Amino acid sequence: MKHISVLVPTGPVIIDTVISSYNLLKMANSYYKKKQGNGQDLYTIELVGLSKNPEVYQRLFQVKPEKSIAEIEKTDLIIISAISGNLQKGIELNAEFVGWIKKQRVENGAELASLCKGAFILAETGLANHKNCSTHWTAHDEFKARYPLVNLVPEKIISEDNGIYSSGGAYSFLNFMLYLIEKFYGRETAIWCAKISEIEMDRFDQSYFMIFNGQKEHQDDAVRKAQVFIEENYEHKININQLAEKVNVSSRNFLRRFKKATANTPKEYIARVKVEAAKRQFESTVQNIQEVMLNIGYSDEQAFRNTFRKYSGLSPIEYRKKYNRELAFA
Repeated sequence: MKHISVLVPTGPVIIDTVISSYNLLKMANSYYKKKQGNGQDLYTIELVGLSKNPEVYQRLFQVKPEKSIAEIEKTDLIIISAISGNLQKGIELNAEFVGWIKKQRVENGAELASLCKGAFILAETGLANHKNCSTHWTAHDEFKARYPLVNLVPEKIISEDNGIYSSGGAYSFLNFMLYLIEKFYGRETAIWCAKISEIEMDRFDQSYFMIFNGQKEHQDDAVRKAQVFIEENYEHKININQLAEKVNVSSRNFLRRFKKATANTPKEYIARVKVEAAKRQFESTVQNIQEVMLNIGYSDEQAFRNTFRKYSGLSPIEYRKKYNRELAFA
């Protein structure tokens, strides 16, 4: 019988990614067994830790691994649960998983699935290099800086690349688990699990959950000064050459330094700041699209619609309807 390992990390974790993943897979086994009528599970599903000692999370919740990694000679799918808190420390505490995951992949062909910031443990193996990978949007900058060879797909809830799967952040892992269940058990089983658990199926984008706060965790004071100016004047037309002059940097050097520091060109950064301002207005006012568009400095409605969808994953109308309380209950 094939085997699935749900990892039980040590240190701070998002405990639901351990328990709920395990329970959903058990649920899929139960339905599949009933449908087949042969009383046989499709997979053996086990909680796997660095040891069999219980892990205590948040000083309240205890999870006891059924097996240690030393006891698992071969597994077919590894669910890499989400670590949290200080990610560097989390990686260090769980370093023994890295070699074991790599061995299972290289020697046994195991497929790998990371949940949320479990992507950091996945990326530590080097197996995600030059492959698509997703993680929580709050960790994108840190992930890109730490793993430049991994192709981060920031907007995706679900990423798949040659047997290596990864998910976006927080509770989107539930949608991701349904995706895996469909992959390994079939569509019918996934639909049944979705209905029983009341989880929305086929949701693939996390763009409309993202909050753009500006990437200021860098050491370039001139770029940071430019960012502040953009954020305080986004409703006006901002000339890039004048912006460079304002911070006493040549235009060419400014463009290079801005991109290096923020992972955006100045033009992209301005657009993202404008879109974030528009999102706040759509959430909290009853202004129409044209009014919001003009408020943030756009005069071309089609350009505004295209830019808004690019960075939010929804059209202005869809976003307004989804997040404006008065419209949601109208």
